[in-house]
Amino acid sequence: MNSSQQRKNQPVPNRCDSILQKQSVFSVICILLLAAVFVSIVLSVSIGQVSIPFQQSLQILIHQLTGGQIGFPGELSEGMFTDIIWQIRFPRVLLAMVMGAGLALCGAVMQASVQNPLADPYILGISSGAALGATFSIMLGFGVGGLLGEFGVASWAFIGALGAAALVLGLASMGGKTSSVKLVLAGTVINALCNAFSNFIIYFAKNSDGIRSVSFWTMGSLASAEWGTLPLVSVTVIAAYVFFLFQFRVMNIMLMGEETAITLGVDLNFHRRLYMVISSVVTGVLVSTCGIIGFVGLIIPHIVRSVVGSDHKRLIPAAALFGSLFMIWTDVFARTIVPNGELPIGTVTSLLGAPVFMYMLIRKSYGFGGK
Repeated sequence: MNSSQQRKNQPVPNRCDSILQKQSVFSVICILLLAAVFVSIVLSVSIGQVSIPFQQSLQILIHQLTGGQIGFPGELSEGMFTDIIWQIRFPRVLLAMVMGAGLALCGAVMQASVQNPLADPYILGISSGAALGATFSIMLGFGVGGLLGEFGVASWAFIGALGAAALVLGLASMGGKTSSVKLVLAGTVINALCNAFSNFIIYFAKNSDGIRSVSFWTMGSLASAEWGTLPLVSVTVIAAYVFFLFQFRVMNIMLMGEETAITLGVDLNFHRRLYMVISSVVTGVLVSTCGIIGFVGLIIPHIVRSVVGSDHKRLIPAAALFGSLFMIWTDVFARTIVPNGELPIGTVTSLLGAPVFMYMLIRKSYGFGGK
């Protein structure tokens, strides 16, 4: 048998096998992340100023989630541990999980939409707009009447966030189609403008208690978590997640550039606007609920991208799971590191996120949009 015949008989590498192998690895990663999130929920409700055994925390959660059908007897379910876990810690952990997933999701979408590795959910001036709305409500004593009366600060923060995003999108669309560069520049301008108005209100209000409240709000906190705040936040994040999960092809094309999108017949201008509007609504809901929590939407997509690659079919679900895991343990750290106190979670995420991001910048093997 000659050499040419031998080459023909040799097995040819199959591209489908490589794809299946990557998919199987991704499935294992998602299963591990799901298991880690589940274990973290039970562990996190056990950790706090009052320490509760892991097994007892699991029994309490099972008993409450099954409506008392499974678990320990009823007299134990009415104890102090049950109230601590079910009324205080469990809603807070669930809110942390949803916040992490939502911020990581919006961060990944923003980075693809503007093709900028430094993009995060607040790139449209949403954080500064929300801070302006909260400052307006706290310092000047304004609230929203009607159904939203008891949520005055949250309502004004949401209005400020959407108002800032609308200004950025309007400013970026003037004089032609919306481009990623114009979006970033418009976001920078609106961010500076909203910060200036916030400082203006603080300076002339001369309210020391209000200044303290504004400062605490802008640093982010999950302390206000309760069962009533979960439905709106959860439904918003889940709906956005399902939508973007089916948009992975368009987001992959976005990373390839304008010319490739035109060749493939994809209207990037339309999709970019649509993604920005949806991400702005999600981020506005998150910020108005818990304040400004930085670095989550910036570093989580980069960390996940370095593991699963830049394909958004894998990036979106992995980023949401890892963001949930990150926020759960960040919140545990924030509420336990100081005895009889609590650190603002936005400060903790920045302290943890900045060194990680610097390390990723130093790594020569990592690049945006690639593995």
